[in-house]
Amino acid sequence: MLRTFIILIISMNMQIALMAQKTISYLALGDSYTIGESVPIYENFPYQTVQLLRAKGLQVQAPEIVARTGWTTDELMAGIEKTTLLKEYDLVSLLIGVNNQYRGRSLQEFGEQFEMLLNKAISFAGGKKEHVFVISIPDWGATPFAAGRDRKKIEEEINAFNALKKKITVEKGISFIEITEGSRAATNDENLVAKDKLHPSGKEYAKWAEKLSVAILDRMKL
Repeated sequence: MLRTFIILIISMNMQIALMAQKTISYLALGDSYTIGESVPIYENFPYQTVQLLRAKGLQVQAPEIVARTGWTTDELMAGIEKTTLLKEYDLVSLLIGVNNQYRGRSLQEFGEQFEMLLNKAISFAGGKKEHVFVISIPDWGATPFAAGRDRKKIEEEINAFNALKKKITVEKGISFIEITEGSRAATNDENLVAKDKLHPSGKEYAKWAEKLSVAILDRMKL
């Protein structure tokens, strides 16, 4: 009987050890903000998020990224359909919408297509809503690139897109990471902007990664 008990304890400890060593897969969906346009790949927010999670002792794979500079919601969906992906991921992030606003696409169209993408993200997470994270659209109007443009109008439109994005996200029980207000600090701090004067720098992405990693640890109970 004692021998059986010892074997049971050893088996339980082995299971716990295996769980602790579980490798977490990560799918990042988006556009230039997910790629990290104009910064080294290790400075984009998905990679910085992985590094923060690894620092907590988690075994996290390098992120699999489906994103391209300039993509709108429908173009991201088309990109997903053309990419061979795993059936399921442990973690999925979604950041999309700025190019819909930039191109003057309608808010209604964005809402419909964003909801489809969010449903897709949930599916990639195996239906586990607590494993999906939506990130708000940063305000490119605060960057040097927008000098001479109607920054107030850009801000109002970005706010409207984010309000709808948040509404859809929250109604589905998905975590919404707000980074928009922080992105507006670029107006007074060019160190938060990459050399192209439009996209975030690694310093700005680090702020997003910190928020995302905290939400992941909390929501996924890691």
